[in-house]
Amino acid sequence: MVRVRFAPSPTGYLHIGGARTALFNWMYARSQGGKFILRIEDTDRERSQKEYFNEILKSMEWLGLNWDEFYKQSDRFELYRQYAQKLLDEGKAYKDGEAIILKVTKQIVKIYDLIRDEIQVDTETIKDQVLMKSDGSPTYSFACVVDDSLMQISHVIRGEDHISNTPKQIMIYEALGFKIPKFAHLPLILDPEGGRLSKRFGAVAVSEYKKEGFLPEAIVNYLMLLGWSPGNNQEMVLLDSAVKKFSIKKINKAGAAFSMDKLKWLNAQYIKQLPVDQLIDSLIPFLKEKGYIHENYDRKKLEDIVRLYQGRISTLVDFLDWAGFLFIDDFVVDEQAKSKYLSQDHTKTFRLLSERLRQIKDFNTASAEEVFRNLVTELGVKAGDLVHPVRVALTGKEVGPGLFETMVVLGKEKTVQRLS
Repeated sequence: MVRVRFAPSPTGYLHIGGARTALFNWMYARSQGGKFILRIEDTDRERSQKEYFNEILKSMEWLGLNWDEFYKQSDRFELYRQYAQKLLDEGKAYKDGEAIILKVTKQIVKIYDLIRDEIQVDTETIKDQVLMKSDGSPTYSFACVVDDSLMQISHVIRGEDHISNTPKQIMIYEALGFKIPKFAHLPLILDPEGGRLSKRFGAVAVSEYKKEGFLPEAIVNYLMLLGWSPGNNQEMVLLDSAVKKFSIKKINKAGAAFSMDKLKWLNAQYIKQLPVDQLIDSLIPFLKEKGYIHENYDRKKLEDIVRLYQGRISTLVDFLDWAGFLFIDDFVVDEQAKSKYLSQDHTKTFRLLSERLRQIKDFNTASAEEVFRNLVTELGVKAGDLVHPVRVALTGKEVGPGLFETMVVLGKEKTVQRLS
């Protein structure tokens, strides 16, 4: 049976690279009817923190990557000591003070990688390997081998930055007489210039993407396309359908460039397709945090606003920026739009328009537009010459949805008030 694991260390948050490794492991397990194991590698007592541990679990749950089994290495120290002692007793390791060290035998280690084919490493370049440190804690490679073997991990799928660890671990497998799993080393995620991903180019925690208003479905969709393709130039791929087509052998060897523009575009597509009720539910925490709505908010009015902006936003946070003027009166007016459209004195025209709008009994898109068009004709000006100044006065922005639809969601009272 296929058994794979994702093994993050709680010495930092779950980043995009780690999330993609988790995703590919999860997809492989699900595509093969196997098991996906989450193992927290918290042997570094000083740097491991509860905050990071909690964030990793929450981010995995948010992405929808459910696990079948869960382990923490800090619960397994006695096991590592037993296996280190076994190697000592067999003369395959020696003590240096309190540390236990594996004797490295000179050989050519062959790794058959499912993505890269055969990799050969001469152990001449590898020194004896510490298994247990003098403080009684296991090293990364030793704990990793013991756990992968005891957990019957069939495939180790991880980033290519671990290639240098693999020959060392194979020697530990051999020394312990353990069966060696299959390996697949994923290409790195690169920045747009081909370098290692940095915070400037998207290497931030998954929880940050959540705070910025990305949808988990869009993040998962984008991550699976970084190094793998379902074929047919598909860009929007639901996880369930991707699982059916997933193959490790189809993962690219070359690094994949991260594009924030592409991720935002994909997120916008998911937002557009989201049922309005679901989109409202996703937006509510952001609106409450900003103080735009409180417990007794008008859901029907919020639905009208969301429908107006659903096709224009790339992230949930974008909605706060676009629609902020609808929730507060002290909204920010774009300086460029102000100097471009409100530098002339529109006082008289605005007052006339506000008076006419005030008199409308049934304030809707059609009636607001009719009043506006009649006034433009009466004044002998072009509609475009008045649309932009009115929009800036009402919303603080140069662009937006239809002016008359905007007036209706703003409401007659506020429209009249802002113009006058």
